[in-house]
Amino acid sequence: MAGVTVETVRATGYRRRRGEALLLGLTVLISCFGYLYTGLVTTGSVPGGLPGFVGSMICLALVPHLAVRRWAPYADPLILPLAVLLSAFGLVLLYRLDPAYRARYHAESTASGQLMWTVIGVGLCVVVLVVLRDHRRLQRYIYLTMAVALVLLMAPAFFPGDTYGAKRWIFIGPLSFQPGEFVKTMIAVFFAGYLVTHRDALALTGRRFLGVRLPPGRQLGPIVTVWALSLMVLIVERDLGTSLIFFGLFVVMLYAATERTSWVVCGLLMAVVGAGVVGSLEPHVKSRVDAWLHPFGAFEPGSTFSPQAAQALFGFGSGGVTGAGLGLGHPELIGFAGRSDFILTTVGEDLGLAGTMVVLVLYALLAQRGLSTALRSADPFGKLLAMGLAAALALQVFVVAGGVMGLIPLTGKALPFLAKSGSSLVANWLMVALLIRVSDNAGREGGNQAGREGGNQAVREGGNQVAREGEPPS
Repeated sequence: MAGVTVETVRATGYRRRRGEALLLGLTVLISCFGYLYTGLVTTGSVPGGLPGFVGSMICLALVPHLAVRRWAPYADPLILPLAVLLSAFGLVLLYRLDPAYRARYHAESTASGQLMWTVIGVGLCVVVLVVLRDHRRLQRYIYLTMAVALVLLMAPAFFPGDTYGAKRWIFIGPLSFQPGEFVKTMIAVFFAGYLVTHRDALALTGRRFLGVRLPPGRQLGPIVTVWALSLMVLIVERDLGTSLIFFGLFVVMLYAATERTSWVVCGLLMAVVGAGVVGSLEPHVKSRVDAWLHPFGAFEPGSTFSPQAAQALFGFGSGGVTGAGLGLGHPELIGFAGRSDFILTTVGEDLGLAGTMVVLVLYALLAQRGLSTALRSADPFGKLLAMGLAAALALQVFVVAGGVMGLIPLTGKALPFLAKSGSSLVANWLMVALLIRVSDNAGREGGNQAGREGGNQAVREGGNQVAREGEPPS
């Protein structure tokens, strides 16, 4: 009985890998068709780089699949195909935008560089799967991880800001990267380890006030510290997006660990107070809020606002429900940010509301697989880590998409997998590797548990059979 149960679980793992291979093959077909269609629309002929693009897509799908099959055979079958599909769609969008930017601004191509960063990100994913056989090893280094994260978080304050004043880049010779993209993963690792150790004290102590159990003063220290750090990032670096993701991730993971609404209430109140104070005093953040409240004020005489927010709304409006068609819109009118911060506008203008919803659903599915992994994981650290990584992805998508659509002020963050940004792409593939590793351990532990339960059932049935055979005849 036990052998049958274990074999059944192993067969489930094999079916997952076959399903993953099928989805990856479909992803390659979709991305190659998108590249071909974009070339036909923008140039009127089959793009000369089609064979190279097809070969790249096959390698980007095949190599991580073989790595997962070898080193994470019980992993969730949807995580890798979703990540590959989003990365491939981002490449198609950049190949579609490059000719328009060359014609209008004489700008350099970015798609080839994005492909290189995609290869680096996938390679890092494979390395993590090979080296990190058990995600619980990360729990030993949570304080070292947090120390490195804090250094990376504050390092951009010592470098020049970007065109609009935010300091989110580190420059090392000719290279530059955004450390905040990696910090969110490090923070998720630290919070998962810290909350596993201290969640009982955070959840079971405190006094009640108006029906809500408030956190005690001593245990309120961590949330105050994180709140202060997020405000420092907002004030010193003027990086609204990283600050929102940093603080929001902590509050979400704190609620998941303790199931206490008082932490969420405290977090929301502190976020509102901090954002109100900084938004009214810091000029860069205040200008972002003013541009959000009055997006069309950029066209008034003497205005200093950037017209990008209004142009993004025009792009979404012109796309309608089904869009103008891939390659037929004019998202390049937004300017330099059309390939980075505002790349979602390209989806809205070319593919309309339908295409935008498909992209958001893909993100939602990837986050949902992370939450499903958290539910299936047997160890508390794995649960919180998977939930934190899924929450970090969802928060960043909300921050970027909400800013572009006018729901919240613009933050300047890159849309995961789609936007032109090497740092973001590599960091998101690191997140995918950790999710795959946690989901593999969850599936493996589920199989072991099923085997133990099957063995116990076999012992009980054998004992009952012996008892029945030993009964005297009536």
